[in-house]
Amino acid sequence: MSPYGSSKLMSEIMLRDAGAARGLRNMILHYFNVAGADPLGCTGHSTTGATHLIKVAVETALGLRPKLDVFGTDYPTSDGTCIRDYIHVSDLVAAHRDALAYLRAGDASTTLNCGYGRGFSVLEVIDTIKRVSGIDFKVEFTGRQPGDPADIVAASDRIRSTLKWRPRFNDLETIVSHALAWERKLSQRTG
Repeated sequence: MSPYGSSKLMSEIMLRDAGAARGLRNMILHYFNVAGADPLGCTGHSTTGATHLIKVAVETALGLRPKLDVFGTDYPTSDGTCIRDYIHVSDLVAAHRDALAYLRAGDASTTLNCGYGRGFSVLEVIDTIKRVSGIDFKVEFTGRQPGDPADIVAASDRIRSTLKWRPRFNDLETIVSHALAWERKLSQRTG
């Protein structure tokens, strides 16, 4: 669907080929939009100039950015903005732990999606961040970014059945709350 997706597919093909040639079992995990932060506040997304929606919106809410740009309002979705499946970083860590246990048990190579199977639009995410933070921040609407699909949501049945993976933080308010707490902590360190 995008150049990014094509580059990921090429990597997967190489991994599968190496596995077939050398008998190396592997687990390919397709990440969806990783967000949130450690619930204990020990670590979180610290990249300067990040472009992930939740990180950018939280930084905007805290006054670290002057505004949040929304790219496209004419997608074939309920509110015209892109829909994405957000996965809490701690649930992604658990998926990795479960994947390692699966491989250690001798099970076959496989590919699984790491997401919740539910998407949120850009405007739903922004509204949630405004509500959770209690801060209204500036949002500007601009044109679409080339190659940006309207709707990307994980089919997560296989990860749940194959790994017996059970997410613990699979609601948007929790993801946003943890991201907000981490960003506040991070801004105190650098401020």
